Amino acid sequence: MDKDKYIGQSQEKDKIIRQLLEKVNELTFRLEQAEKRIAVLEAENTTLKSENAELKARLNQNSKNSSKPPSSEGYQKKPALPRSKKGRQGGQKGHRGRTLQQVAHPDHIIACRPDPCKCGHGFTNDELILAERRQVFDLPKPRLEVKEYQIQKATCPHCGIVSRGTAPEGVCAPVQYGNGVKAYMVLLGTHFTVPFKKVQLLFSDLFGYPINESTAWSAGQLCYDKLALTEEIIKDKIAASPIGHADETGIRVEGGLHWLHTATTLRHTYLFAHKKRGRLALRSEKSLLPRFTGWLVHDCWSSYFKFHGFKHAICGAHILRELEGLIENHQSKWAKTLKTFLLHLYHMPFEERVKRRDQLCGRFDHICSIGKQHEPAPVKTKGKRGRDKRTKGRNLVERIIREKKAVLAFAFNSHVPFTNNLAERDIRPIKVKQKVSNCFRTLQGADIYARVQGFISTARKNNRNVFLELSHTFEGHNFITSE
Repeated sequence: MDKDKYIGQSQEKDKIIRQLLEKVNELTFRLEQAEKRIAVLEAENTTLKSENAELKARLNQNSKNSSKPPSSEGYQKKPALPRSKKGRQGGQKGHRGRTLQQVAHPDHIIACRPDPCKCGHGFTNDELILAERRQVFDLPKPRLEVKEYQIQKATCPHCGIVSRGTAPEGVCAPVQYGNGVKAYMVLLGTHFTVPFKKVQLLFSDLFGYPINESTAWSAGQLCYDKLALTEEIIKDKIAASPIGHADETGIRVEGGLHWLHTATTLRHTYLFAHKKRGRLALRSEKSLLPRFTGWLVHDCWSSYFKFHGFKHAICGAHILRELEGLIENHQSKWAKTLKTFLLHLYHMPFEERVKRRDQLCGRFDHICSIGKQHEPAPVKTKGKRGRDKRTKGRNLVERIIREKKAVLAFAFNSHVPFTNNLAERDIRPIKVKQKVSNCFRTLQGADIYARVQGFISTARKNNRNVFLELSHTFEGHNFITSE
């Protein structure tokens, strides 16, 4: 009996052990599954954190920490470089103002005679003397001046041949608008970005002549044709310059994305529209970069570095904005150090930079090496071709190491500027134009705008009267600068 009881207890224990083993195996399996699930969730969490950080960085982007254009920020102060707050605001001592001054020979003189004396004596001209002069500068009532060319003819009394006079060149219709009106229309439509319809309304309000939209378009087309040779002169001047600036920006043409490119100097501006942004545009027949041989200041767009016929200088303001983005969004210490170094280098006297060149280059290399150590290494993306995935910080540090000579070009070449602001200023008017008109209906319209605006910008840089220069253009004269 004891034996049967012992066997029963043993079987009961075996059963319990089996149940416990099954429970352990089940829990072990669940634990393994949980660990796998945790690993998946951790990976997802890492990805979500990365995406969240990237989205926050995008949300916090502005013109000071990214390539976002200043025009997208509304009415804010948008200095290209950080400015010190030292000094008195407003006009400085010795500043030459432009206060309205009286002229020696006014167009009209109106005498303000005194009333008769209380005793009844009326003053004669001989008794009056000048006490004070006050001048009012105002616009006369605008009107169009009409010139009539009377073409005369005569019959020779001896041979009977009829001789007929000829009108001046360009006067080829019974009624037409003159070069001054055409220049004014082009100036309003291009430089002051007034739409054709408003040009028509303005002429109607001022002069009583509602100009047709087709007339304004034809004036722009004619100006474009007459500026062909002048544009070649401007391109030759820029190509021969020791310093040039280049930039590009997106524009809407025929409902799609096109690009407006610029090559510019302190005295000349050249603009052209193209369907592409990169190599196809920069090496097209419109571009002058293939024959440029000086220093070209530009941003880090890779297509510029495909050219080996000129020397490269990278815009320092672009580098500072990218560094500021890393500082704000990733608390990157190396980025803050490099930004401080570049600003210190920018404010340092040129002679001191040259004297300390090896030391400064060594400091730059050291900061970049620290940045390369701190930024995550490239990650190979499975199933995808192309470059390994890099963070913004990694891309930046690798780029400035690779293009060290271009980044520091301003420091050791006295005529190379720190920023590319000149090109950005020359290309900025197209943004105002597109805010008013939204887009160009045709590529031809974009080409007309680019050539005329480049000419107007060049005239401005040479302190020429733009209206007179456009009038001379319609008369067939080419613009020649003093250089």
